[in-house]
Formats: sequence, structure tokens, C-alpha cells
Amino acid sequence: MTAEITRDELKQRLDHPKKFTLVDVLPPETYSQSHLPGSLNLPVRQIRTHALELLPNKDQDIVVYCAGPECNASEEAAGELSEMGYSRVRRYVGGKADWIAAGLPLASDENKRAA
Repeated sequence: MTAEITRDELKQRLDHPKKFTLVDVLPPETYSQSHLPGSLNLPVRQIRTHALELLPNKDQDIVVYCAGPECNASEEAAGELSEMGYSRVRRYVGGKADWIAAGLPLASDENKRAA
């Protein structure tokens, strides 16, 4: 079972960055509409083919998330990453739904284009 991270822990890490990678495992079209600030997109179905390219250091801290507690994509992604030898993977089980419910900001590719 993969270790979990709470919303408060994740927010603190984003506010006071220590080196870690936040990974949205939802499909690209969902990611482009909205995602947690600073996250990169690695859809769960592409982990085996793109993880080494996007996450070259298998000892780095990685936090994966998906839509929310009912979504199992982050659990699947964490399992695959662990099987591939990534040693420091955690899941934000609350995902995007929990982040939004707390009134925290999201980023989107539309915002990036307008900037």
C-alpha cells in the first residue's frame, strides 16, 4: 500500500517547496482544463511508457493525485511507479475534489495561454 499525504501536508510542501514532483494522472484534456499548481501530467495509462522520461530520478519524492477519493487512478499510478522502482511515492487521495472543496486555487493551460 502506498503512503498517503493530506491536503494540508501537500499545501505546505507547495507553499514551502522542497524538491518533489506533483503528478496529475488524469487524461490530458482533464489536466488542461484544471490541475493543481505546479503539477505535471502523466496519465495513468502512459506511466510505463513515459515515467522514465518525465521522472528520471527514481529516488525523488513524488506525489500522485487524480479526481478524488472515488477515483482509483492515483492508486493504480502509485502501484505502477513502485513496481518500476520509484521508492518515494505518495498519494493525495482527496485529489482535485478535496483541493477544490477547500477553496484552494487551480491552474489551467487556458490561464497559461492568456498570460
